[in-house]
Amino acid sequence: MFRNNRKWILVVGLLLSISLLSGCMPEVDNTKTTEHLLEGNFWEKNVVYYFALTLDAFAKWFGGSYVLAILLLTIIVRTIILPLTLKQYRSSKAMQALQPQLAELKTKYKDNPQKQQEEMMKLYQVNGVNPLAGCLPLIVQMPIFIALYNSIYWNANLRTTDFFGLSLNEPSPWYFLPLLAAITTFTQTKMMQKTQQQQMPGMSILLAVFPVMIFVMSLSFPMALPLYWVFSNCYTIVQNYFLYVLPARKGKDKKGALGK
Repeated sequence: MFRNNRKWILVVGLLLSISLLSGCMPEVDNTKTTEHLLEGNFWEKNVVYYFALTLDAFAKWFGGSYVLAILLLTIIVRTIILPLTLKQYRSSKAMQALQPQLAELKTKYKDNPQKQQEEMMKLYQVNGVNPLAGCLPLIVQMPIFIALYNSIYWNANLRTTDFFGLSLNEPSPWYFLPLLAAITTFTQTKMMQKTQQQQMPGMSILLAVFPVMIFVMSLSFPMALPLYWVFSNCYTIVQNYFLYVLPARKGKDKKGALGK
């Protein structure tokens, strides 16, 4: 019971954190230039300013295209956190190797959930496994996403930049980008759902709800934000293919060859 409560607390906590951090930003309708951010508060001067400066610089490289600027920034950000993703992958593989021992502990202490939890934590520590490692890339991205949100929402240049004739600073019409963001989110989470469920069964709830949250939030966000999500998800889909799907297929092929 204690273990199940911890799972639900973590899942609900992550959902609330994502909502508060990414969806509850103050939407003050004031256009700012990148230079004006230096006159703002600590967050604007020391974080948002550099994101806005980077976006402006990338856009200049691409002849004023903020779509390509967001794409390049996404690739850079995702590549920077790639070591964390690889750490998550190694942790998931270690968790898979521990499944037989975890099953034994569950059977041995089935009538004593607290003792079961203690023994499982000892097993994790001895093997250097962090069962919450799967959350790290998401947690690390949240401050980046908030800074990107601010740098986009207040960017004076984005208010005059379009994407297929539509302003990047306005919500997407016809649900096109919100749907695309939700679909790509679902695809990339589905690719690794089995592994995450082995690490922590409660995570399956988050994986199911997160695409819906992305869709709902994207309805009111400027188009540039779901566009960032789509680019980020596509990066993750390619990444997950090489980390999870391809090795799984090779494993099945090896088993098939041995069976023959």
